[in-house]
Amino acid sequence: MRKFITAVFMLAVVACGSENKNMVVMETSEGDMKIRLYEETPRHRENFVKLVEEGYYEGLLFHRVINHFMIQGGDPDSREAEPGQLLGEGGPGYDVPAEFRPAYFHKKGVLAAAREGDIVNPERASSGLQFYLVQGRVYTPEELDKLVARVNEGRKLALYERLKRGYAEAWRKLEEAENLRGLDSLSEVLTRECDRRFEAERLVLTPAQREAYTTVGGTPHLDGQYTVFGEIVEGLEVLERIAAVSTDTNDRPLKDVVIEKVYFVEK
Repeated sequence: MRKFITAVFMLAVVACGSENKNMVVMETSEGDMKIRLYEETPRHRENFVKLVEEGYYEGLLFHRVINHFMIQGGDPDSREAEPGQLLGEGGPGYDVPAEFRPAYFHKKGVLAAAREGDIVNPERASSGLQFYLVQGRVYTPEELDKLVARVNEGRKLALYERLKRGYAEAWRKLEEAENLRGLDSLSEVLTRECDRRFEAERLVLTPAQREAYTTVGGTPHLDGQYTVFGEIVEGLEVLERIAAVSTDTNDRPLKDVVIEKVYFVEK
């Protein structure tokens, strides 16, 4: 998920009268969605509640839409954006610390936070503003197994490359000296460290995840990478409608999909 923020701001979980504000309605130009916010991700919930109270999302666009994947909104630059304008980099100057919860994963209809990539954001802190709603797809058990294998292969390679950057200067000097033995030794150190850390990165699906991904669908490869903090309880058909709109080469809808209003409702 693209999200470009620089500073990190640690949000405190404070009692701001939002303890009963777990249900919101998001009115869009394509219809309304009712979304429940999870209490178990309090930092993200409190941040979203604050933004809704401020009316922040009203008038913004779903600026990035990929059918069978997700719809993304929350970029402040999308308000009154010119047609075709590249969007996705706007933010408030703060992030929200990651809140990964095993019970909450990327099944169809969940609300999750966009973020910057691992290279500049190794803690996987979330954007203070931008979010996405998952559409995804339904997998057969065999497809799911193959996907998990591919994801883990990619995650391990990415982890190795991140670790290697920490030894970039030593690696460069060994290459310049054509010290093959030294390079082999350093490679072994990196491999052992990668193997040790990879257990925390490995995608392992629970029975609940497998059930969801083979019935309602979703995006399994995002699990453990982005914070999920809510889900659509009414209006999945609106998600489907938005996901199906025509887009340009930057995945921006050719016809603006506008978030018209977001407000709290009783459970």
